[in-house]
Amino acid sequence: MFTVEQTQLLQQKTLEWQSHDTNVNPENLNELRDLLRFHEHRYYVLNNPLIGDTDFDLLYKKLEKFELQHPELITPDSPTQRVGAALIKDFPKKQHLVPMLSLENSYNEDDLRDWDRKVREGAGLTEVEYTLEPKFDGASISLIYENDLLVSGVTRGDGETGDDITPNVFQIRSIPLSAEFLKHNIQQIEIRGEILMSKSNFKKYNDGLMEEGLPPLANPRNAAAGSLRMKDPKIVAQRNLEGFLYHVSYIQFKEQDPKLNTHFNMLNMLWNLGFRSPKNEMKCLKGIDAIIREIKDFESKRDDLPYEIDGMVIKVNELDLQDQLGMTSHHPRWAMAFKFKARQANTTLIGVEFQVGRTGAVTPVAKLNPVGIGGVTVSSISIHNEDYIKEKDLKIGDQVLIERSGDVIPQIVKSLSDLRTGGEKNITFPTHCPVCSEPLFKPEAEAVWRCININCKAQVVEKIIHFASKDAMDIRSFGEANIRKFYELGLLTDIPSIYKLTASQLANLEGFGSKSIQNLLQAIEKSKEQPLHRLIYALGIRYVGETTAKALTQQIEQLLDLANKSTESLQEIEDVGVKVAASIHEFFQHPDNLKMIDELNLLGLKMRSEPKQLSSGHLAGKTFLFTGTLSKLKRNDAEEMVEQAGGKLLSGVSSKLNYLVAGEEAGSKLEKAKKMPTIKILTEQEFLSLLNVVL
Repeated sequence: MFTVEQTQLLQQKTLEWQSHDTNVNPENLNELRDLLRFHEHRYYVLNNPLIGDTDFDLLYKKLEKFELQHPELITPDSPTQRVGAALIKDFPKKQHLVPMLSLENSYNEDDLRDWDRKVREGAGLTEVEYTLEPKFDGASISLIYENDLLVSGVTRGDGETGDDITPNVFQIRSIPLSAEFLKHNIQQIEIRGEILMSKSNFKKYNDGLMEEGLPPLANPRNAAAGSLRMKDPKIVAQRNLEGFLYHVSYIQFKEQDPKLNTHFNMLNMLWNLGFRSPKNEMKCLKGIDAIIREIKDFESKRDDLPYEIDGMVIKVNELDLQDQLGMTSHHPRWAMAFKFKARQANTTLIGVEFQVGRTGAVTPVAKLNPVGIGGVTVSSISIHNEDYIKEKDLKIGDQVLIERSGDVIPQIVKSLSDLRTGGEKNITFPTHCPVCSEPLFKPEAEAVWRCININCKAQVVEKIIHFASKDAMDIRSFGEANIRKFYELGLLTDIPSIYKLTASQLANLEGFGSKSIQNLLQAIEKSKEQPLHRLIYALGIRYVGETTAKALTQQIEQLLDLANKSTESLQEIEDVGVKVAASIHEFFQHPDNLKMIDELNLLGLKMRSEPKQLSSGHLAGKTFLFTGTLSKLKRNDAEEMVEQAGGKLLSGVSSKLNYLVAGEEAGSKLEKAKKMPTIKILTEQEFLSLLNVVL
């Protein structure tokens, strides 16, 4: 174990190696090895790294390059002479049939061209055919099947031996328990791959954590790796993990070897056996120039992919040529990983600001020394709530590790508490609103402090922005920037003041010509015709989304009917539970809210619900809920089709639900529905068939 002083010294040495273009020489060779061993220990054993993966890889490559040039100086305990350090011993250990080596990493075209030169020289060819596939950013896994059955799932571990997590692997539905290997004369096979959590499932999982007042996870990779190490397989089953298999490391045929002579054919075989292999994402190209062009194209599209990838993997396609090229003790010579730009970075937490949202929630925002990460400069990150600050043990002055993955909002992964000098300061949560100075209130069983003064300036602005938004009153040409500008100028004071704006007030504003003024005032006037359910949603009642707003509209004739309903009668409405009912009741008992509704009525907004149509469609009396991504329809269009056919929409899975339509990457709602036999689960095509629609 390392003392605090040793840790700080080694981290300082690391920063020196990173900040200067230090060349390795016999005098500083051992220092570099010690640094790498230190960071391996932090990563593999303590599960508490102090630097990002890319920074570690660059230090590793410096050592590797020097040792290749000076093989006489290689020692048996050098970090280059093993695959990785042992993981914490939480699970039974199991040996891989074939060592699970890591891949050599590259970060630029020169690295790839140099590797291609070595491959061509080793193969005796002028041009080599390569495969190119995504480098999935998940948790590595090795699967063994014997006589058609999955018998084990093992983590990478130290490359020779890993953790046996077979019961957890059984919970991953995209991994077949049986794959008809016997039909292919296969007696035993070892398959390598990656366990992932898709971006959409990761977001749903984090949303669920935050709803419960728990801190969100930093990235899908951590979510997948942590899920695989859960002690209860039932919990693993709820995480919606997925497995992609991309390499056959060992295969034993019962009879004649069918000569699957290329990597491409091997992945096709896995695909045909029912595995999720990267067959559809893979390219088969001749020459390194074609590979480099394709890598650039892939990197530009990485944020559009449903999964996180941190690079691309290039492999020699011919299996015989792979055998000819062989491998080192660390990596195969026939494969190379090209790593994309780093998405982790270290920086300093220099302060905290507290922001107030439209519901009064007070959110702390960490102010950081600006740092480039994933192509953007990050200087602010939400740190969610008081409990999150305690959980992460954050202090002002801390060195922190931050991460930005794809379009995921940047997160603080952790504070590097081992690097503290003693000058750090605790983050003190305010007792009064930072905007209006009213006392803050934290509801029982919630993690969020709130300002309950509805006239608080911060809340007013955010409520106006929500009111005018696309899914609410849909006031075109009235974006967030203009609303904030109008508020600061005194043109807006509350929601009703939107409908009191005049052309003369706007005439002298910079950027507003006669045409733009006319467009804005017409959009405001047009919004008065929005149906009542949109107005209810626009009011920003806590927990009331679009579906709940529609359900409320079906039970009232005019808006103020809701003021006369008790929490008990509200709970009788479809899709309204205890928490939602209490929020609606509280909103309509507040005199300032009732005054606002009266003003909106006088200004001409629709306060009455549309005449109720008798549900004569063939879905009359049936309830629907959509989850996941639909491939043929937009979600709003599908929901409208249900209502036109007489059906109703719900916002959650309950005993009142008849049909759950599950698109791609469906999450926790699908898993919950599977446990309720009264709910029928439909694919998108089955849903269209139910409506007699052909697309």
